[in-house]
Amino acid sequence: MEILSNRVLTMAESETLAMTRIARELRDAGKDVISLSIGEPDFNTPEIIKEFAKQAIDENWTHYPPVPGYPELRKMISHKFKRDNNLEYKPEQIIVSTGAKQSIYQTVMSLVNPGDEVIIPTPFWVSYKEIVKVADGKIVYIPTKIENDFKVSPQELKAAITPKTKLIMFSSPSNPTGMLYTKEELKAIAEVVKDYPHVIIMADEIYEHINFEGKHESIAQFDFIKEQVVTVNGVAKGFAMTGWRVGFIGAPLYIAQACNKLQGQVTSATCSIAQRAVLKAMELDPETSQDIINMRETFRKRRDMMYELLKEIPGFKVTLPQGAFYFFPDISNLYGKHVPKDTVYAKTYQKTVIENSTDMCMYLLYDANVALVQGIAFGDDNCIRLSYATSDDKLKEAARRIKAAILALS
Repeated sequence: MEILSNRVLTMAESETLAMTRIARELRDAGKDVISLSIGEPDFNTPEIIKEFAKQAIDENWTHYPPVPGYPELRKMISHKFKRDNNLEYKPEQIIVSTGAKQSIYQTVMSLVNPGDEVIIPTPFWVSYKEIVKVADGKIVYIPTKIENDFKVSPQELKAAITPKTKLIMFSSPSNPTGMLYTKEELKAIAEVVKDYPHVIIMADEIYEHINFEGKHESIAQFDFIKEQVVTVNGVAKGFAMTGWRVGFIGAPLYIAQACNKLQGQVTSATCSIAQRAVLKAMELDPETSQDIINMRETFRKRRDMMYELLKEIPGFKVTLPQGAFYFFPDISNLYGKHVPKDTVYAKTYQKTVIENSTDMCMYLLYDANVALVQGIAFGDDNCIRLSYATSDDKLKEAARRIKAAILALS
């Protein structure tokens, strides 16, 4: 008799975290591994935010907060939505959770019944599919292509919607591709969805402030669709606060209330000190905050540098990302290539032919000592994901190693 539940047994380990774990194990074994697998800014939390958190400790903000978050924080997030995104969310429509991942999980669990269809354009962030699987939803994938900047068209979306569709999930700026939807593209998608009032859009905007094209655009800005949109955001990426674990949603009131009910039984409120730190973060205007501006410009320079380096690697098809800090090159032209038999990869896996994105990532990990993430984890086996959230020197060396390893294929 199996003791563990089927939902755990059938759940995949997060591939991004798995690659990070393997890279760490190799590093502990003495290998000089450069990890480009994890999506974490290599910046520290701004000093003004840390000082406010220290002050919160001294002021004894150490007791249970309200489940949906402190009232003053929810009020400030409401102000942030209006200031930055032109979105009208009242404080009672906002739920503060332990990271954007919990916000996404609670949104799905509050909406999806067994058998409900959830539309996810590919490629997608790795946890989307596993969260939907836990809810016993049926995933409907819409494949996109690098030639179209990995964007889904309104026509493709309309063709995928059925009476069983409950939810559409996407991110902009995107993890893993770095692409982002324009205001016009979002409006065209909204025009499709408005005709299906039973369908909710979950818009993941966690990379909002790492945007190289100007103003971030939210799909909830259109009045005719806002009651069908849950906007997910947080502070991990744009404020370099990954370890603080705070995310939030703005949602129609009934969905916010459902998430609050669920959160009350699962985790209750997120950390009181972290909430106080986020209160200060939300006060920062992204148009004038030097910390946000400096981080974004650093990522822009790295993006431009890596774009030139990756274009020089044979078999890599690369597009220029407009946001986030990832490249998602198509490497399918390298499938069928042979790995030298004396490589660590060939000896470890008894395999000498690159057949898919997992093979490529394992080969580059063991023989180039560069950790990437296989594209199949994001729903596209033609690609691999590379994070450029690390130093220029490491990025240059990683690109050199990757190129050398690719040139060794026959």
